[in-house]
Amino acid sequence: MAESISKIYRTTQGRVLALESISFQVGVGEFLCIVGPSGCGKTTLLRILGGLLAPTRGTVYFHGEPLDSPRRQIGFVFQKANLMPWRTVLKNITLPLEVQGLSRAEAHALAQELLELVGLGWFEKVYPRELSIGMQQRVAIARALIHDPAILFLDEPFASLDALTRERMNLELLRIWEARRKTVVMVTHSIQEAVFLADRVLVMSPRPGRIETSVSVSLPRPRQLAMLYSQEFSLLSQQIRLAIHHCCVP
Repeated sequence: MAESISKIYRTTQGRVLALESISFQVGVGEFLCIVGPSGCGKTTLLRILGGLLAPTRGTVYFHGEPLDSPRRQIGFVFQKANLMPWRTVLKNITLPLEVQGLSRAEAHALAQELLELVGLGWFEKVYPRELSIGMQQRVAIARALIHDPAILFLDEPFASLDALTRERMNLELLRIWEARRKTVVMVTHSIQEAVFLADRVLVMSPRPGRIETSVSVSLPRPRQLAMLYSQEFSLLSQQIRLAIHHCCVP
């Protein structure tokens, strides 16, 4: 998927090497999480992987072909839901299909199906301001899935939630993923979240961001919150925490 990706930003202070020689693959249907210290380039990497940002060097491959721009088969959910406040929940979700020219009836049917999937079946006529932040993110996930993408990129979608709501949203995300089995690549600052959600966790080094290590998560599925207190979960979290600490120590 990613082959020797590097990214250089040109600033008033000179050239900044944000990412250096990053290579890895993502399996079909895999749930991959990326963690690392603040400023290591996680979001930059995610945007490059999704075709939103061009690498300075290297190539991203999607279905075996070089990727240099966004595609319909790629869905994105950002840290903020970025819903249009003047559109209802249903119309926020159908927006990508309106741009594609799909009929109103077809778009509404698909959106209603996704509303049911994300647990908001009764909220189609509600406006974003009437929803909690967690519910807004569910709408954003439904909108990202509306054109049936092959891969879904998530950039810290639950970072602004309190701990208990975040746990519930993790369960909701897993429920949606298990229903659709999309390939998912998610950036998060939370080691616990990464271990709970992922099949595999990539640990990035401080800037310039590199892949320091890859940790396979052997926890059985479906995941349950009780696993957070298991020895296996604790050992995996410690392994990732130590990897981050090791790469941050000069």
